[in-house]
Amino acid sequence: MRRIADSGYSTLLVPDFPQTQPAPGPMLATAAALTDLRVGTWVYASPLRPAWLTAWEAHSLSLMTGGRFEMGIGVGRPGIEDELRNKGLPVVPPNERLAQIRETVRTLRDLDGADHHTPVAMAVLGPKARALAAEVADTVTFALGNQPRVEVERLAREFRTSGGPELALAVPVVGDTVAPYMAHPDTDPVALRAADALTVLPDDPAAALEEIQRRREEIGFSYFVFGADFADRFAPVVAKLARR
Repeated sequence: MRRIADSGYSTLLVPDFPQTQPAPGPMLATAAALTDLRVGTWVYASPLRPAWLTAWEAHSLSLMTGGRFEMGIGVGRPGIEDELRNKGLPVVPPNERLAQIRETVRTLRDLDGADHHTPVAMAVLGPKARALAAEVADTVTFALGNQPRVEVERLAREFRTSGGPELALAVPVVGDTVAPYMAHPDTDPVALRAADALTVLPDDPAAALEEIQRRREEIGFSYFVFGADFADRFAPVVAKLARR
């Protein structure tokens, strides 16, 4: 964690994958205590816990970190239905998961009160999720696969023209390396490059920096998320971006 902070990164994010790491709450509270990083979930899967419990944990982390916590939330990654069955939890349809997100944010705002605001990031793709994000989120990331650049530009344009949330871009692939837990293990970097997908960046730091700048200026992304395995490789890129 200190290595990431010392490399110039602003935020440490953790996924909501039970049994693959310490639980998000304790891990993020520890990271915030040991560093001056912002911290957040990327992202809570809404059907894994009741809305009030997610909101309570998020509000608590926001207070414990002095306002350095941001709650990322979404309806769940591909395959979430099997995970829910294995845990004995009800499998609810996507529209009910969106309702859970709305209720989570509503409860979080009640807990925050008038004098506190916990930032909310939403992972979205479909039109209903995008509409909810435009209403309740501070940051939006698109749950992308191999969608071409032109399609992502169209999605981003909706939020840019409405003066809506900040746009975040998760990049799970750098060169031919796929970050664990950020994309399916069978993700094909060659196919992503052929599709001109935005989920991949060049392995060369100089080329990656140029492409990040392009995505900033042409599409409006201002928040970029990379896997921890790329932290050292991209440290020079982060340092240059911080000076711009």
